[in-house]
Amino acid sequence: MQVIVALKLTKAKWSRWNMKILAQPAFKDRDKNPYTWLVYTHLTTLGVDVHEFSPKKLLINNYSIWHRHWPERNLNEPNFFRAITKTLALLLLMILARWRGTKIVWTVHNLASHEQLYPQLEAWFWKAFTRQLDGYINLSKTGMKAAQERFPQLKNIPGFVVPHGHYRGQYPNQVSSQEARNYLGIPTSAKVLLLFGKIRPYKNAPQLMRVFRQVFDPEAILYIVGSPEFPELAAEIERESALDQRVRINLNFIPKDHMQWYFSAADLVILPYREILNSGSAFLALSFNRPILVPKIGALPEVQDQVGQEWVYTYTGEITDYDIENALDWALNTPRPEQAPLEAFDWQELANKTINAYNEIAKYSRKKRKK
Repeated sequence: MQVIVALKLTKAKWSRWNMKILAQPAFKDRDKNPYTWLVYTHLTTLGVDVHEFSPKKLLINNYSIWHRHWPERNLNEPNFFRAITKTLALLLLMILARWRGTKIVWTVHNLASHEQLYPQLEAWFWKAFTRQLDGYINLSKTGMKAAQERFPQLKNIPGFVVPHGHYRGQYPNQVSSQEARNYLGIPTSAKVLLLFGKIRPYKNAPQLMRVFRQVFDPEAILYIVGSPEFPELAAEIERESALDQRVRINLNFIPKDHMQWYFSAADLVILPYREILNSGSAFLALSFNRPILVPKIGALPEVQDQVGQEWVYTYTGEITDYDIENALDWALNTPRPEQAPLEAFDWQELANKTINAYNEIAKYSRKKRKK
């Protein structure tokens, strides 16, 4: 028995040390979103050789896995010719990688581009993209089911669930609520609602502001913080904020050492998405130990089950003033520990799950695919 166990451990270690991964992105986006940096930093501690993607690296080196995140970003290009050029280049590189024996893995963050600028191009892209995959990783069980429904081709290749990890420890978080409120000029008695992060249309910020105006609590404050994706969206937010003195906005990029001022001042973080599959912003708020109000869509109900109903409050349909009032009362009066229970989202364990997925995908043969 001891010999068998030793052999198994030796084989697992061999797989890790001989695995060469090309990731897109890997480490370069840490300041924008540390998600992939955390994924691959923890993989390297386990002996996985991870390289930042470039076409040159893909073409001159032999990689076991090419791991792709957010391929739909090409479809968010406002210039159509750049969008189609980048899309075609990606698909061509995937064909070349497949020819050279590299297995292609996709982490399913989204099922469509956020802006939906080119519906026909996008429909064609996803069909071609999923045909080139050898495996895929989902951030939730809900996400896996939704991905298979959206792209039936995925049922024919290996799929795995590796949850989104937490962001605890990635950002300074030492200031107290009172210190943060003093810094931001917020009264101690205020009930502070926060929408934080890069502001894109699907995050529904203007509608949240319109609904908030129907909340008649004079002590309620809504803070909108983050840089809008489009100038038109910024202008709309500025117009809406001028209609209610309880609304505050900061439409600038927030450096990582300043984020704690906003989260520490908040009683409740609101993420009023129109549509979403996974939400890194939800994990960011929970990593700052702030309760969240989110729609009951995508993987968010699953997050509620994992973290607990004292940390995640959900609503159905379009957000209403009733939802905000109830959630604010819940946030202020529900007993909860000082820290959100995020042990299930520990990066070291998630790195092990990712390696197991890689090993299974590396053994997968395209000849086994159903026609």
